[in-house]
Amino acid sequence: MNTFTDSVAAAARLMASADPVLFAIVGRSLAVSASACVLACGFGLLLGAWLAVARFKGRAVVLAVLNTFLALPSVVVGLVIYLLLSRSGPLGFLGWLFSFKAMVLAQTVLVLPMVTALTRQVIEDADRGHGEQLRSLGAGPLLRSLLIAADERYALITVLIAAFGRAVSEVGAVMVVGGNIDGFTRVMTTAIALETSKGDLPLAVALGLVLLLVVLVLNLAIAALRAWRERADGGVAEAMRGGLGA
Repeated sequence: MNTFTDSVAAAARLMASADPVLFAIVGRSLAVSASACVLACGFGLLLGAWLAVARFKGRAVVLAVLNTFLALPSVVVGLVIYLLLSRSGPLGFLGWLFSFKAMVLAQTVLVLPMVTALTRQVIEDADRGHGEQLRSLGAGPLLRSLLIAADERYALITVLIAAFGRAVSEVGAVMVVGGNIDGFTRVMTTAIALETSKGDLPLAVALGLVLLLVVLVLNLAIAALRAWRERADGGVAEAMRGGLGA
């Protein structure tokens, strides 16, 4: 008996038969990550755009702290959220621990620095190229950042897709604050860890394949956006050359 091939074959049967347990876990995982990304991106895009054009005392320290948070282990984020939401914690009155809301909060905190830092970098790089022209036209920092963000929309969409990929593949934080409760807080990554330890390899492999498929789709979407942007930029350049030639 080959454990690998047998597990993959059994996983394929689970996926082909639309196993309700499998797809319930997948749906819950996607819902948690999507909710976290909406919250993180809503705030992170604005904060990153502001940091890109704002100049204030201590900005270098703020950016250093932000970049440090990029390397923060997910289990540390989970631990902090756990302490905040525990019964004796400052947010214990919410009763969110071991719930969907706790997992969304943990992933939001985990993804927010990534969205903020990448957004700041995208807009700051673009501001070096176009900021002087916008400033000469009287655009203030806020208007300048909004105009640049609109022009760099494809790059920012790539940031959002990358943030979702980071959230959906995370395991430590959601396991700590969600508790990995069957039917309530079990998501793909936590279920893979649990089912592997239990020896239920077919379900673990099936969830792993679905997770890989999700990540693949996200990377294909990023590649498609880059190709679309290159074609759009090429079309604009061609139109400008044609106009000058006329």
